[in-house]
Amino acid sequence: MEVKNCIISDPGICGGEPVFLGTRVPLRTVLASLAEGDEPADILRSFPTLTPEHVRAAISFAAAAAVDDMPYAGCPRI
Repeated sequence: MEVKNCIISDPGICGGEPVFLGTRVPLRTVLASLAEGDEPADILRSFPTLTPEHVRAAISFAAAAAVDDMPYAGCPRI
């Protein structure tokens, strides 16, 4: 499933905050949960209206957003 088919922003749902299609779960909530170290399975248990595709869409969205904001083409080596 493509991100554009998974994440919507509708002024009538959660004040226009991006949510997952067919749910009222904000994208920001899933991204924050992942950033805190929650596993996708934990997120799916906490939000039973979400699917694994929704979690992958959140990760894909974040990756695409990061590319747009990166000041350089590659990651530094550690």
